[in-house]
Amino acid sequence: MNEVPPVDSLMPEVEALTERLARARAAIGRVIFGQEAVVERTLVTLLSGGHLLLVGVPGLGKTKLVEALGTVMGLDARRVQFTPDLMPADILGSEVLEEDAHGRRAFRFIEGPVFTQLLMADEINRASPRTQSALLQAMQEHKVAVGGRVLPLPAPFYVLATQNPIEQEGTYPLPEAQLDRFLLEVEVDYPDVAAERAMLLATTGAAEARPEAAMTSAELMAAQALIRRIPVGAQVVDAILRLVRGARPGTEGALAEATAHLSWGPGPRAAQALMLACRARALLDGRLAPSVDDVRALAEPVLRHRMALSFAARADGVRMDEVVAALRASIG
Repeated sequence: MNEVPPVDSLMPEVEALTERLARARAAIGRVIFGQEAVVERTLVTLLSGGHLLLVGVPGLGKTKLVEALGTVMGLDARRVQFTPDLMPADILGSEVLEEDAHGRRAFRFIEGPVFTQLLMADEINRASPRTQSALLQAMQEHKVAVGGRVLPLPAPFYVLATQNPIEQEGTYPLPEAQLDRFLLEVEVDYPDVAAERAMLLATTGAAEARPEAAMTSAELMAAQALIRRIPVGAQVVDAILRLVRGARPGTEGALAEATAHLSWGPGPRAAQALMLACRARALLDGRLAPSVDDVRALAEPVLRHRMALSFAARADGVRMDEVVAALRASIG
C-alpha cells in the first residue's frame, strides 16, 4: 500500500499551485463570462489528467473556452471540426509514398492533428462511429497504432470535445465505451444577465481581451502528480463507493431508484474519476483534502454519461438529473 504523505509536507506545493491556478482562472475569466462552474469543472478535468465533453447549444463559448485553455495553460492545441465525411486518417495521420532524388521510394508518416497536447474535437457527434473510434485508443492509452506501428502521443494529452444537444439530424450518438473515457460531461448553460451584459461590453468594442499564459505544460503535469499525492479520508472513499455502487441496477447496494429507472450503471472507472476529480476540486479551492461535499458537487458530471435510463423510465418522463439527485441524497 502506498504511504500517505504527511499533510504538512504538501502545504508549500499546494499553496504554490493554488496561486498559479488562481492566475489561470483569472486569465480565463477575462475572455469567458458567466461560466464559473464550467471553468471550474474544466480545470478539474485537466488537473485530473482526463478528457472532457462539453454539451451545450451553439454560441455559448464552448470553442472559445477550449482555445483560451490552450493559451492559458501553455498547451500546444489543435482543433478538428468533426463532419460526417471525416475519416480516421484525418485525425490520426497517414503514410504517403515519396520518391527521393535517386529514385528510391519509401513511405513517410505524416502526423495528424491528434499529435498535440490539447485536441479540440468540435461537434464530435457529427462524425461516423468509425471515425469516433479512432480516438478511443488515443484517449485511453495516449498512443495510436498506424501502419503497423504504435506511436506515443505528446504529454500531457487531452481531448476536449463539444456536442450540440439540440441539432440531432445528421449526428451519431457516441458509443458507451467512448463516453466512459470522458472524465466529466459538463453542460454549458446560458449566462445570467450580469454576465451577458459584461460580455456585450467587452466583446463588441474596438479591442477585445486576449487570454495570456499563466502556466506551462510542465507545471500542469507537476500539478497532476501532486493531485495523486493528496490524501483522501475514509469517509470520502466510502461516499464515492456508495454513490457509484448505488447506481448499478440489480446489484448489491443498488439504490431503489437506480434499479427502477436505469438500464445499466457506471463501472469502476466512474469511481476512479470521482476520486481524482474530488482531489482536484479541493486543490482548486486551496484545501489539502477533499470532502463529501466535493463528491456531491461532482456526482452529476461524473455519472450522467455513464448511465442509461430504461425504456420504461423514459416513457414515464423520468429525467437523469432526478436519478442523480436521489443518488446524491443517499450519501447524506
